[in-house]
Amino acid sequence: MKMHMIAARGPPTMLGKTALLTGLLMAFAPGVVLGAELPKTGSTSYTSHYVFHPLGAVELPGVGKGTALEMVGTTENTKGEPTFDKMEAKCFAVNVETGAKKWIDGACAMTDSDGDVVFSSFDTRELDKTQPKMDCGTHIIRGGTGKYKGITGLEPFACVNVATPAGEPAGSFAMDIPHNTTWEIKSQSAASE
Repeated sequence: MKMHMIAARGPPTMLGKTALLTGLLMAFAPGVVLGAELPKTGSTSYTSHYVFHPLGAVELPGVGKGTALEMVGTTENTKGEPTFDKMEAKCFAVNVETGAKKWIDGACAMTDSDGDVVFSSFDTRELDKTQPKMDCGTHIIRGGTGKYKGITGLEPFACVNVATPAGEPAGSFAMDIPHNTTWEIKSQSAASE
């Protein structure tokens, strides 16, 4: 069918009106439709809701154990702000237990609805002593894509055990991980210096 024949089929439908309105909004107010610009510096709080899936382990009884983990979940800004809210998060980590010591190190990618990504690493041995309630470790924001290009920052975090959702593989467990985040986005020329 030709386009003029489709357009001449009758009065506009609700879908057609919605598409027209969306197109007009995108043409005249792209910031409203596609989301506001991320501030170059800022701070906020958010919680990641993770399920941990064990991928494999090595163990020497009486000496130690290392377990590879995949962490998947979503984020929720606890201040009601759009920053770091409703992002899909995926991490890979290593959980090490040796003697009385235990730690988890890893790296995460959080993807927003535009497809832009924030990449961070984390270490449960690095604690921000100025935030005693964030007593589980620190994420270090290393960079990102799109609106997050040039981002760096720190995210002290806590760990809260929660019920594991039904249907998860054997050995899985769940945690809510509250973060207090501060970030800075440097321009590409400043970031490469």
